[in-house]
Amino acid sequence: MVRDAQPPSQERRRGASLGLPPDGPGSLAGFGSRVQAYLVDAVASGLVALAFFGPGRAYWSLLTFAAITVVSLVLFGQTPGMRLLGLRLAHPRPGAQLAWWRAVVRTALLCLLVPALVVDADGRGLHDRLTDTAVVRDR
Repeated sequence: MVRDAQPPSQERRRGASLGLPPDGPGSLAGFGSRVQAYLVDAVASGLVALAFFGPGRAYWSLLTFAAITVVSLVLFGQTPGMRLLGLRLAHPRPGAQLAWWRAVVRTALLCLLVPALVVDADGRGLHDRLTDTAVVRDR
């Protein structure tokens, strides 16, 4: 007899290998919403850098982005852009606070941008795979 459906342990849906639900809170966030959150954070960081350091100093925007991202991930588990879009960073141990080193490594790779575009079958970027995190829906 030929089976049409795969057994649940062989399921190939996003987040299944991580034990995440298929949809709703706690499910993996889509690429589009993650990009939108990144853009919100990038624009906000640019405006903060412009306000504090003046025009013509683009490198300050990247440093401002990194500082805001690391601090907000460690303290709140989400960046301002993630909060606005209803996302959060899932920790390898549910309920635990994100270790500062995970936030620093993840943010450094995100600043390079390319690691965020290299995704696995679950849609997680290289920066999330290396830090054992995932961006999930918060609501």
